[in-house]
Amino acid sequence: MKTQDILQLPSMPAASPSYPRGPYRFIDREFLIITYESDPDAIRAALPEPLEPDGSNTVLYEFISMPDSAGFGSYTESGIVIPALYRGEHVNFTAQMYLDDEPPIAGGREIWGFPKKHALPKLAVMHDTLTGTLDYAGVQVAVGTMGYKHQHLLYDVAGKKQCSSASIIEKMSKTHVNLKLIPGVDGTLAIAQLVAFNMTDIAVQGAWSGPARLHLVPHANAPVADLPVRKALGGLHFIANLTLPYGRVLHDYLAEQSTPTTGA
Repeated sequence: MKTQDILQLPSMPAASPSYPRGPYRFIDREFLIITYESDPDAIRAALPEPLEPDGSNTVLYEFISMPDSAGFGSYTESGIVIPALYRGEHVNFTAQMYLDDEPPIAGGREIWGFPKKHALPKLAVMHDTLTGTLDYAGVQVAVGTMGYKHQHLLYDVAGKKQCSSASIIEKMSKTHVNLKLIPGVDGTLAIAQLVAFNMTDIAVQGAWSGPARLHLVPHANAPVADLPVRKALGGLHFIANLTLPYGRVLHDYLAEQSTPTTGA
């Protein structure tokens, strides 16, 4: 294998790369997002500096079904996102992610620094309830429920007219931030960065709100309950097509550490 061939590979292993080059298009991506109040000290502990809590004391718990994902296939994901501030900008920090498919685990960790681990999340309609579950190592660590399509967000039933999807697109377009940690061959960190990205080409097919509840169980290897549920504030259910582009570096911890300081 020649150097030029090696440098054209999108990912490892060379014989059968885990994922192709992006950007990555998602069709019919379905979200259940439950917003809840949590412990402010736990939120502060989960946010890497220089991120700061946004003061809302809220956390987003997500269940996402991705049946048509370019390069990644069909899979389901679940995890925790924390609203935060980066130099005054409102961002979403991805704290934990669990999914059931190898390509997006490898690609997500290697490219964007998503904190992905293998588990068994599910999102399904059970009679009158949209239900999300997460099983890790034989233990059900998360259960989220929402009344199915209680309130249309894109259609005014009384007025019999379509509504704008601008607010949903604005939420989805918000800057997302990950803590990317990749060791070198000597075991020390070769990459230690805050990485940012913004979803693009978003087309919302439907959106609904409704009453929601969330139950989290303590687990050593899936510590979703470390951000405890104080009060469920509501659920958001929507289906959209979108593109996940490549990202950018917000903060480089190794560069910061190597920068010399001058004394007075």
